Amino acid sequence: MEYTWLSILPFLIVISMAIWLKNILPGLVVGLIAGSFIVKPTLIEGIYQTVSYIIGTLSDETNMNIIAFLYLFGGLVGMMNISGGIKGFSEWVGSRIENERGLLGLIWLTLPFTFMMPMFRIMMVGPVVKSLVKKMNLSKQKVGFTLDISTESVIVLLPVATAFVGFMVSLVEGGIRPLHLGMSAYEIFLLSILFNFFAIVMLVIGIIQTLWNPAKRNTKQQTNIEEKEHEFHRAGIKRELELVKAQPWNLILPVFLLLGLSLSLLWKDGKNKGAETVFDAFSMADATFVMLLAVFLSLVLSFIFYVTRREKLDELLYHFYDGGNQMMEAISLLVLIWSLTLAAEDLGFSSFISSSLGSFLPPSLTPATIFLLGSVVGYFIGSSWGTWGLFMPLGISLAASTGASIPLTVGAVFASGAFGALASPLGDTTITTASILDMHIVDYARYKLKISAIGAGISLVCYLGAALLLY
Repeated sequence: MEYTWLSILPFLIVISMAIWLKNILPGLVVGLIAGSFIVKPTLIEGIYQTVSYIIGTLSDETNMNIIAFLYLFGGLVGMMNISGGIKGFSEWVGSRIENERGLLGLIWLTLPFTFMMPMFRIMMVGPVVKSLVKKMNLSKQKVGFTLDISTESVIVLLPVATAFVGFMVSLVEGGIRPLHLGMSAYEIFLLSILFNFFAIVMLVIGIIQTLWNPAKRNTKQQTNIEEKEHEFHRAGIKRELELVKAQPWNLILPVFLLLGLSLSLLWKDGKNKGAETVFDAFSMADATFVMLLAVFLSLVLSFIFYVTRREKLDELLYHFYDGGNQMMEAISLLVLIWSLTLAAEDLGFSSFISSSLGSFLPPSLTPATIFLLGSVVGYFIGSSWGTWGLFMPLGISLAASTGASIPLTVGAVFASGAFGALASPLGDTTITTASILDMHIVDYARYKLKISAIGAGISLVCYLGAALLLY
């Protein structure tokens, strides 16, 4: 069945309702139901289809790995909290950080230890940053945006040892296989990194924002408002945490344990799959399962460590569940987003985009067009992987048919996904960072969009300029 323009209707509903209500959840529910009823236009079948999409999402092994990772990591953070680990480390670091530049610099300095996976990095760094933001009375949006830029814009530019590399190279391989170019997919991927202009531009913007430190605005009123709006029934727990003794080793040991296990298990899993080098092993490993396994082992060993330090068993268990439950908002949103993606596939969303674009582009406009269209779609779906999956076959085939540079076009595809993941209110980094720092997701996404749009505009000019130089 050809649904044509109806395939974009669920995404239009989600974005418009999110902007109107300043809450993503209602729009996701309505958008998913709308998509289901387009696929099955009767009351009973439409409801059945809605539930089927949710069940299909929860039946996916990768999705469940991510959900379990989020909940267990939230539980580990909860135990770090009640044991005084976060409080102790924040006081230790806070005594050495005197201003906003120092805190933003700290975010960048954590990159060598947390670069493997975006969700892993945000979950690792976010709780510590949150406590320092409160102490120093800084803008949560600016700090959160720096965390997201240093995550999304850096990880997509790394050619090895991230959860993205294997997926990105496999997409390129699938696109170039019928073309017989005489270049390997990895070679094209390496060249495309030079042309991921959006990630490069946003990286520069993030560094400038960190180094340029004008007079600090008084954000006390804004912070107080945000705190009141995001209390989540936690007043009693916060009073309890204020009485906790600061013990930085209760954070340092679990964090390094998690990092060590993550790296060693990534290497082991990749080696078992035939990798010969460490970099190959990291690329070939099943990152989502390995991260889940690492956080599970870290959780068990950290629990034993806390008990041996005479932490109260009932408090540890209570705050494990409390920490995990704090991630349920992010988990619920991700489940709905994944379900909506399944509906989009059944509606022929990819086919509609491909047929609407046409195949009569001059080579000088092909990369810029792919970037622009991919960025719009990426904003709608909020997923870099989803955007890359939709547009890589289209981009490579258009580049081949028009004579445009394939590495430049591949770079444009990767850049469009990076824009969507960074700017969209549906992006998992946006959702997770906003949840950890207690910000309104839509307000935070609006703040990010203003700066990301500048980066996208500069990137568009770069694609036009690069194409003109090549042709």
